[in-house]
Amino acid sequence: MRYRKLGNTGLTVSEIGFGTIPILSGNVPVLPEYCSPSPDEAAEIMLHAYRMGCNLYDTAIPEEYGDAEYKLGLFAQRVGRQNIIISDKARFSDGNDIFREVLRSAETLGTKPDIYSVHQVDEKNQDEVFSRYGALDALCDLKKAGMIRFTGIATHYYSVALRAARDSRVDVIQTSGNILERGIMDRISENGLFSGKGLILNKVYAAGCLLRVFQPAELIGGILHWSFSSALIGIGTKEQADAAMQKEFAPAACSFDDVIARLSEAFSPVRCTRCQQCRCANGYEVHILLRQYNYYHLGKSEWALRKLRMNIREVAEHCRRCTDRRCMKECPQNLRIPELIAMIDEFAR
Repeated sequence: MRYRKLGNTGLTVSEIGFGTIPILSGNVPVLPEYCSPSPDEAAEIMLHAYRMGCNLYDTAIPEEYGDAEYKLGLFAQRVGRQNIIISDKARFSDGNDIFREVLRSAETLGTKPDIYSVHQVDEKNQDEVFSRYGALDALCDLKKAGMIRFTGIATHYYSVALRAARDSRVDVIQTSGNILERGIMDRISENGLFSGKGLILNKVYAAGCLLRVFQPAELIGGILHWSFSSALIGIGTKEQADAAMQKEFAPAACSFDDVIARLSEAFSPVRCTRCQQCRCANGYEVHILLRQYNYYHLGKSEWALRKLRMNIREVAEHCRRCTDRRCMKECPQNLRIPELIAMIDEFAR
């Protein structure tokens, strides 16, 4: 296992971190599959990863990750709290709410988390999160009180990550990226404003989708050139831990064209990197629709189709009438987005 600095926090974290979604039990509406081990089994799986050098373990509150937070706390007691770094998070924008959740997380874990992030910050709730008395302010107060060591923002949006990079209150940024959906990380790597922030990367396997076409070594090796601190891999079994952590992966050249060529052996993928530069005049998130189409063909058919049917007809109708077409003008891949939206609309019917 190799290690990297977590920004300016003073912490050193394992290059591969342990994502705890797969070890949860219960009925939690998360995208990836989960393995539902018992608390003792889950602790043994985390211990197995620890013995291979993993020291960063990421979780979230029960409403999002079921009993994973409790299981992580049990493991922390067994391995020695001082030997691991715990990253926790909750999806609340209001300061009072996040304050309450940090206290509850500490109780569930049986220890204080090292990093606590506001989870799923997006372009709609970010103003409240970053505002005075918002969730980020509350995390700063909790840091001063010694309840957490570092503050974080977790987001799937480049614009939010950039706002966090500019904010001195934020210690750690957690965002997503993989060899297909590389747009956010490519933009981060080109922007010096992110220097000094701890950067935790998730969705390396694209919620397990890319494992249908690529091996773990290809998916991990293909992202190592980015300047993140730790890449989280969802682990639910010892075998999954072995696949992600048993050896040091060398950075592997994996161009976007190479990825598309491999996927094209199974279906006709949309060439979207989720860079999020396709700004829609009507406010629709085009990149999400394109992702859901790709995810459908990568095994998440029921989930993706349900999501698409929520608003694809509305989007397609507005897209058909739109004369602005700024989405096409800003797309680095030169995608003919109106045609793709029409195709997806027809597909989802």
